[in-house]
Amino acid sequence: MTAFRMPAEWAPHEGCLMAWPTRADLWDGVLDAAKREYAEVARAIARFEPVTMVAPPGSADDARAHCGEDVTVVELPLDDSWFRDSAPLFVLDDDGRRAGVDFRFNAWGRKHHPYDSDDRVSALLLEHLGVERIASDMVLEGGALTVDGEGTLITTEQCLLHPNRNPDLTRERIEAELKARLGVEKVVWLPYGGLLDTETDGHVDGVCAFAAPGKVVVSLPDDPGHPDHARMRANRAVLEHTTDARGRTFEVVEVPQTAYAEVAGAPVEVSYLNYYVANGGVVVPVAGVPQDAAALEVIASAYPDRKVVGVPAPVVAWGGGGVHCITQQVPAAGHQD
Repeated sequence: MTAFRMPAEWAPHEGCLMAWPTRADLWDGVLDAAKREYAEVARAIARFEPVTMVAPPGSADDARAHCGEDVTVVELPLDDSWFRDSAPLFVLDDDGRRAGVDFRFNAWGRKHHPYDSDDRVSALLLEHLGVERIASDMVLEGGALTVDGEGTLITTEQCLLHPNRNPDLTRERIEAELKARLGVEKVVWLPYGGLLDTETDGHVDGVCAFAAPGKVVVSLPDDPGHPDHARMRANRAVLEHTTDARGRTFEVVEVPQTAYAEVAGAPVEVSYLNYYVANGGVVVPVAGVPQDAAALEVIASAYPDRKVVGVPAPVVAWGGGGVHCITQQVPAAGHQD
């Protein structure tokens, strides 16, 4: 059997996949603003690598009008627009041959209906791209994990052990499936995602991300009143007392800044950790507040060879995510890391 593994996000990309927001009931009066933010994210990433925007049938012209000619638009049936979670997770074998792992998707524990088109979109995408499909019966979203491409995966207990995903699977069986499908050798379990992240039940991409083998960027709010002040320190303690699959201790880059914006009359936190690593760049969600600049500097220190770009994304945050949540990288075939 061919051995595949998921490369790190900083490995060379063939491009980036996104999905166009059209679900009016989700966006509840801010759909036009969501489209503008998605388009701005797409254009920012397109400065570094090709972007393909998947739009529901009949929505391609709308997507093209917003995104411009540098973004390729294709139509496929969709329910929602969070491609980190519903698109396939791409893996490579030792010869650089590419495949896509099609995990099941149940709208973060059946929180939104319908979701059957999103559960099928991975298979349709892989057929469209001409990429081999590897099926898994486990429910899993891409935002629930971060990998170093060298055998280590980090996730949160808060999300992956939640009974609304895989109630019949033990922690050990979940680990075994991650290892079998994504080629990882060690799973590091952080106890917490964001306390207020009730939409995804605590995805790791809001609190921790690999920046290089042995190096992680973590959210560590410096405000004692922040709901995750103690929780993120518990996550950091786990990283301090464990090693990766190669036996390395973790270098931790701390992001102490937190940011809030107002959307539809309500405050919403914009997670700086929810960024996308592109070819030569890092696209980071920002809130339009003074602490944006300091957070971008910290993230730039973790990626010294990449250009860090901030993109306003408060409406995306209001919808339940960030830049990472609405993107999915397609690694370049023929490369490992």
